[in-house]
Amino acid sequence: MNKFFFKSAKINEFRLWGLVFTLVGMGVMILGTAGIVFWGQAGKIIAAIFMVIGMISLLISVAVYFWAGMMSTSATMLQCPECSRPTKMLGKTDRCMYCKTMLTLDPAQATHNPTEQQV
Repeated sequence: MNKFFFKSAKINEFRLWGLVFTLVGMGVMILGTAGIVFWGQAGKIIAAIFMVIGMISLLISVAVYFWAGMMSTSATMLQCPECSRPTKMLGKTDRCMYCKTMLTLDPAQATHNPTEQQV
């Protein structure tokens, strides 16, 4: 099975990184603006630099959210065997978006096939 950075679905991980870039960008811009308060005229240069860095982070966030949205439209929809809720899956292995159960479309990686009858 694939190793995940977090124990969540791949699409949710991409959305999380988009949120992280958004919050970091906004935080950097706020800290840069605080430079005006602490350093006066010299702080304006610091504020401008931090504004540019924050804007770049926000643009990266937009790109990550757009990429996650495009992947979400082409993701395989299936029903989770554990919670029976519809979930989206990227690649051969992924996690359920709700109960975090490992899912796979590859029969070689499956640990249990619920369609087989036990004899």
